[in-house]
Amino acid sequence: MPTLRKGTVPQMWRSISNAPSDRELELAVIDKDGTHSLVFPCVRVVGGWKNARTMERIDIHPTHWREWPHPTGRQQDID
Repeated sequence: MPTLRKGTVPQMWRSISNAPSDRELELAVIDKDGTHSLVFPCVRVVGGWKNARTMERIDIHPTHWREWPHPTGRQQDID
């Protein structure tokens, strides 16, 4: 897994199957080069994911999640 951002407390990665939709998450994806975490927070929406900063839908297939350490406070715009 990737290294931690400065000032964060280590958290365990959780299976994407139980990712909540009521908060900002750090997502991990696996590709041919290995496992990577996205550099921006995401929120789960019906049918997929949105970038929590821009609220634009993103086409990703994450495998794991953990809580984003510094929420942007944009949950009201999730749907």
